[in-house]
Amino acid sequence: MRMKIKCIALDLDRTTLNSDGYLSQANRDALEAAIDAGIHIVVASGRSLDSLPEDILSIEGIRYAIMSNGAAVYDIRSGKCLRQYKLTADSVRAILRYTEKEEVSFEAFINGKPYAEARYVSDPVRFGAAPRAIPYIQRTRTPVKDMKKFILDHSSELESIDVVVKGEELKERLWKTLKNYVVDVYITSSVPQLLEISYRESGKDSGAKFLLDRLGLKREELAAFGDGDNDAGLLAFAGAGFAVANASEACRKAADRIVASNDADGVAQGIWMILVQ
Repeated sequence: MRMKIKCIALDLDRTTLNSDGYLSQANRDALEAAIDAGIHIVVASGRSLDSLPEDILSIEGIRYAIMSNGAAVYDIRSGKCLRQYKLTADSVRAILRYTEKEEVSFEAFINGKPYAEARYVSDPVRFGAAPRAIPYIQRTRTPVKDMKKFILDHSSELESIDVVVKGEELKERLWKTLKNYVVDVYITSSVPQLLEISYRESGKDSGAKFLLDRLGLKREELAAFGDGDNDAGLLAFAGAGFAVANASEACRKAADRIVASNDADGVAQGIWMILVQ
């Protein structure tokens, strides 16, 4: 870390939060110490705004959030959306067309609110979600019976669409198809059962660049923490990229350092490294 870190961007699930979806006391203490030191703490998540956990919202010094994998950036204290990208209607129709013969389900984010197909919300594991994710999915998603119609009816309003798949073979095949045949999209994945699709200018690194420009900071003054493929671009962009020990291969390769896992307070470990530099 050649320059003093003045901003830290944090992925939430399986990074800052433990595997049960909560913030440990050690991570909270480290975050509050960083805030007291004058460092900006920024959420950088694939989640929608309305699904931010109270554990994070209760830390008053956290002001900014990069949500929906960079499709939207918010001032969470005022509730103001500072930047938002939306999928084009043509891309939305193409996504539905190229997945119509596959056994998939859908989630959709509109202005920070998450919606999902009712059958997926009622039984997430059937579609490949981990059992630990059931409470989060059922707590945060508004169920919709006919999700395809809902998506078409709101085709010009969508921050992102998640295609829910069961199985790596289908995921890889659909990813390749959508990448090759759907224009104007950014495709990534945070967990095995999701293909997360937003407008082409999205990405957590894009959101971070926007906020750094707003704050008058350089990328070398940014540290970032993550675990998933959707964090790799952010970690590569940051002056100091930290992957937790449970991170995906792509995320680990993008990182400058590997810290302890999300269940062993890896974020706290990395933040204390920053604070004592």
